[in-house]
Amino acid sequence: MPDLDSLSELSALDELEPLEVLDFKEDEETLDHSQFCEEDKTFSNAENPYVNSSFPVVFINNKMKILFINKACKTLFSGFFDLSGTHFVDVFGRSFGIEEIRKIHDTIMEGENGYFWKGEVRIKSRSIASVLIKVFVFPAEINIAEPSEFVVMFDDITEENKLQTRNTFLSLLEASKLKDNDTGNHIVRVNHYSRRLSEELFQSRNPKYNRVDADFIDNIGFLASMHDVGKIGTPDDILNKEGPLSSWEWALMREHTKNGAFILSSYPNPMAKEIALSHHERWDGSGYPYQLSGEMIPLAARIVTLADVYDALRMERSYKPAFSHEVAVEKMIDGKESHFDPFLMEVFISIEQDFKRIFDENNEGSKTQTPKR
Repeated sequence: MPDLDSLSELSALDELEPLEVLDFKEDEETLDHSQFCEEDKTFSNAENPYVNSSFPVVFINNKMKILFINKACKTLFSGFFDLSGTHFVDVFGRSFGIEEIRKIHDTIMEGENGYFWKGEVRIKSRSIASVLIKVFVFPAEINIAEPSEFVVMFDDITEENKLQTRNTFLSLLEASKLKDNDTGNHIVRVNHYSRRLSEELFQSRNPKYNRVDADFIDNIGFLASMHDVGKIGTPDDILNKEGPLSSWEWALMREHTKNGAFILSSYPNPMAKEIALSHHERWDGSGYPYQLSGEMIPLAARIVTLADVYDALRMERSYKPAFSHEVAVEKMIDGKESHFDPFLMEVFISIEQDFKRIFDENNEGSKTQTPKR
């Protein structure tokens, strides 16, 4: 779907009348929006089946002027749009993209495809997780040769699409857990830590981290758990070895980052691959696999690094005791400008009690684990 911000032909969209972009005008006989509000009996009486429908619906005329918006539609788009606009392009234009808007225009003005159109649109907002919606446009009255009024029906398929995608990759995560003796609660906690840190980063409104929005928070809250999925390709004798690894064994162990990136390369959000590949990189460039430093390390990976290390410090291992929250925080502060993004560490310190709470609420009990490589 076209990104309107990247299309030069739309650079002045805000300054133009939307219908000028599509090169057609309202005729004088078209009734204004106020004459077709929800309270108007033309569209709110019992003959209109969409008034109380659970499906979000908009009525438009053949000039793409909005005639009616039902309550379900207002609920769906609350926080995304100001639905008081009088034209379909005013309200939905930037989300649909100019090509889709043109196709809808051609459908209702020229009768393409029998006056029917369907497509998908992703609605985004910085403060609300995006929604994926199927859109159907069809005549309000089917048996009219040249219909003048149309129904635009929306079907929110966000959760259906998200569950289908995530369930596929959860099966890979479960398979990797069979290879790694880390407890399941470790990855649950890393998800929670990463989400909480991202939420606080969003609230900080630091312009360097303005890519953190509602979608970023939602995605990292799931994808952080996938950071070690590449261990599914690590030999068992290396992965579960209790003693120190030799240099060649370490070389094989470190390959789990590249393996994870390969496994997650088909995930629709690049964050998955970034986390798997770069969660062992360090701020000073001493990490692996590519010795990235500073902001060369993807932000999501920097967040998961901090979350993963905190949890590893809190857990008992065959080679070390479980550290208290206070000791774990002190050790992380020691790595503020070497291991971790210094600003992220400041955010972490401001909410470190939340990390303690997450650990305590999701702690499966003390149990000696094999080394966390």
